[in-house]
Amino acid sequence: MYDAIFTEQLDRPAVALVNEGFRFDARSAASGRGMPGVRVVSETVPCECTVPERIETGVRAAMDEVVLALTRPLTPEERTPAPKDQDGAHGVVFKGELAEVQQFFYRRGWTDGLPINPPTEEAVREMMAGTDLPADHVVGKVVPRLGKATVEKIAVNAVMAGALPTYMPLLIAGVEALLDPKAQFGTWEVSTGSWSPFWVVNGPIREQLRINSGSGALSPGDIANATIGRAMGLIVKNLGGARKAMEDMGVLGNPSKYTMVIGENEEANPAGWEPLHVRQGFQPEQSCLTVSFPNSYLQIWPYGSDDKGIMRALSSNMVPRWRQLTLLLPPGHAQALADAGWTKGDIASYLYEYARVPAYRTPEFWGVPGTLRARPPLNAEDPVALLRSPEALRIVVVGGPGVFMGLAYGASPWVTKEVCLPSRWEDLVGKYRNLVPNYVTY
Repeated sequence: MYDAIFTEQLDRPAVALVNEGFRFDARSAASGRGMPGVRVVSETVPCECTVPERIETGVRAAMDEVVLALTRPLTPEERTPAPKDQDGAHGVVFKGELAEVQQFFYRRGWTDGLPINPPTEEAVREMMAGTDLPADHVVGKVVPRLGKATVEKIAVNAVMAGALPTYMPLLIAGVEALLDPKAQFGTWEVSTGSWSPFWVVNGPIREQLRINSGSGALSPGDIANATIGRAMGLIVKNLGGARKAMEDMGVLGNPSKYTMVIGENEEANPAGWEPLHVRQGFQPEQSCLTVSFPNSYLQIWPYGSDDKGIMRALSSNMVPRWRQLTLLLPPGHAQALADAGWTKGDIASYLYEYARVPAYRTPEFWGVPGTLRARPPLNAEDPVALLRSPEALRIVVVGGPGVFMGLAYGASPWVTKEVCLPSRWEDLVGKYRNLVPNYVTY
């Protein structure tokens, strides 16, 4: 769509040939670039089709419409599209019972499908106590629709997600991380591959906010882990405009998009094992937030409790395709490996060298679209590495007692941002510190 718009801006007629399932996405992309009237022709070729006959049949069926779109004069509406009505309302825009508020927000596509907390003026003001930045400060424009992520709008979505004001510094850092070009967020968030932001928190703020880094860190039940990720999802949807089946074209979707947040158990890192944010170039005492984009998550168990059993299980259970991954090691396994002399760097180098599969098990061997290869292997049984390089692995110590390890597969780099705390931070932390679940014991 961007190419078609660029061509039109050169005073050359252009038409975009779009799979029929992506018509809304195409219109959204054109509108976001200021040319909503660019002509689009739908075709029925299956996505990423590799069958020449089906491609030719589908394209031929659309050619008459393509020619017409290129030669027919523009209509007055196409030449000068009427601007959409903009809702410029401020302050109180809706009153009603809680159920009515939920329906009001849901009908307008402002929720993630779960109930939200109404973003009242009072609640938003309290949320903004988590930052010294002014309400109208623009952290950045969020793709794909380039909505302005002001501090106030971040706070609104945080309230809706049920977040606490102490989470605001992390949410601002999260927006900054998504906007970093290295994160490639504009690709992963709207891709058909259903990539999910995976947030890892490091530094003193983990304990201050009680972010779970132990048993069930990726499970429901912790307000920080649950609502930080959920708030970021609402920010992406409501400010960035990544709406399901319109801009976010995930084929199957990903339940981790509701929330995928953990703290690293830095205290359980064995001697000599640096936590993630230090590996990313920060100091141990800094509070940081790291994002990457896995689209799948695998739990595996070791072939023994010693270093050999752990490493053999890891190298044997890695799968082809995505050659970047985050390894989630529970403290017991981390210590077992360290006791045997393994560093995090040693683990990455070992898996790069020995985690291999026969070439025929990789999409590159079969020439799958979207994959790259320098040359075909000489033999289908030639071993192929499952990591791009040792740098394509990060290790995070997290989890509780037990044997299971986790592999979060992705294709993007890790982007880390320092969290900037407001003045009177300790007072704010103290205000919400005792908000913890009190389970009945037996």
